[in-house]
Amino acid sequence: MKKLFSVLVAVAMVTMLTASAFKTDPKPALKDKVLELSKEIEPKVVNWRHWVHENAELSNREFKTAAYVAAHLKSLGLEVQENVAKTGVVGILKGGKPGPVVGLRADMDGLPVKERVDIPWASKQIGEYNGEEVPVMHACGHDTHVAILMGVAEVLNSVKDDLRGTVKFIFQPAEEGAPPGEEGGAELMVKEGVIDGMDAIFGLHINSKTEAGKVRYRPAGIMAAVNSFNIKIKGVQTHGSTPWTGVDPIVTAAQIINNAQTVVSRGLPLTKAAAVLSFGKIEGGVRNNIIPEEVNMIGTIRTLDAGMRETLFERFHTIVKSTGESNGAEATLTINRGYPITYNDPELTAMMGNTFTEVAGAENVESSMDAITGAEDFSFFQEKIPGLYFFIGGMRKGQDPKTSAPHHTPDFYVDDSGLLTGIKLMSRMVVDYGEKSR
Repeated sequence: MKKLFSVLVAVAMVTMLTASAFKTDPKPALKDKVLELSKEIEPKVVNWRHWVHENAELSNREFKTAAYVAAHLKSLGLEVQENVAKTGVVGILKGGKPGPVVGLRADMDGLPVKERVDIPWASKQIGEYNGEEVPVMHACGHDTHVAILMGVAEVLNSVKDDLRGTVKFIFQPAEEGAPPGEEGGAELMVKEGVIDGMDAIFGLHINSKTEAGKVRYRPAGIMAAVNSFNIKIKGVQTHGSTPWTGVDPIVTAAQIINNAQTVVSRGLPLTKAAAVLSFGKIEGGVRNNIIPEEVNMIGTIRTLDAGMRETLFERFHTIVKSTGESNGAEATLTINRGYPITYNDPELTAMMGNTFTEVAGAENVESSMDAITGAEDFSFFQEKIPGLYFFIGGMRKGQDPKTSAPHHTPDFYVDDSGLLTGIKLMSRMVVDYGEKSR
């Protein structure tokens, strides 16, 4: 009996070893698979980035870029919507499993800046801005955003049978602002129903002073609301030799500029949130010995708290009006509609925290960055649905940030090495959100 038992044990062991020898490797988990695919597609994404950069276009004029993107999405077999919010493109991917509807956004427009960076794929494009011919450059990194999202579309399309829910790839025009007299950007996309029925939306921005591979974000307000303003000062024109016979709008303008500095520094609780009021242009007069009838000024307001914004508006109106009256002039302030606060939904941000650390490594993630006073029209999406906006590094590893040119300048540059982090993160956001929303 013992001999028979020994034989049976031996047979069982041989069977197990044989099965083990012929056992195939298990299929990698979806969250790992998209990271592998992201690495494989990186060279393609770099090439796409170079093309988009070299063919930079201004807001609401992204015709070549939109066609380039649409052709790629169609080649993947996605449902493609074109001419969305003027020149936008939306690709729709339906996963093989039930789940949420998720949006991924990339902005497409360049800026009226002449490129000075010495690279083979530098932009030599010319566009029209405010009625003038101007050079056009991707001086804010939107070219990388487009290429990254093109790559994410290909990655997720490769695993669509295992993907939960639906993904909308939103290639948005006019983030930098539509031309005067036109609608555009995220606000128009919202109006046209692009995010209707969507459960969440994710967006990123590359940064020239953050090292490639690094990621930065924060819950709640991450970027400021922005409003432009116009001030019109009406005086009484007179000869410069006898200023007492007129009302000087130039002196009034100078006093308004000085008095307005107290709106933020003396009127707002700055330990709560930052705020900025800056004058960008003053225009008036035609000759050295004529006190003009009118002066016009323009500027920008940045706020990170809705209540503080209302206080700033109120005090600014009072100062402009009162300063004008004290000089015998009529001064009127118009504050224009702008972008809301870019607000990261706290619950969504907390939900995706592990995604950042798993993809980039905890040592490369800053989850409580300081809010910045730049603005983003991604905020229009976040007004309607939960959204998460984050920054990825685009500076060469080891470079001193002080030597890297800031955004919106002729020497602005972000390195191709920053693209992979974006592809990985955006791909994993979709996969992880789908699983966590079950």
